[in-house]
Amino acid sequence: MITITLNGEPRTVAAGLSIAALVAELGLNAKKVAVERNLEIVPRSTLAVVRLEDGDQLEIVHFVGGG
Repeated sequence: MITITLNGEPRTVAAGLSIAALVAELGLNAKKVAVERNLEIVPRSTLAVVRLEDGDQLEIVHFVGGG
């Protein structure tokens, strides 16, 4: 297990977890999120291959439709 900071809150996750797997675990659609990792935007096309590391700082924003 490793500790990351997700949207300002500490969170423990499995070591080796990809960002895409974390997004799925949170119940979000990977096609409708923007992810910043350690102050850098992570391209959506790489979410499945980027592995979380201990101490990572993530900001995940999900888009909501509406009118």
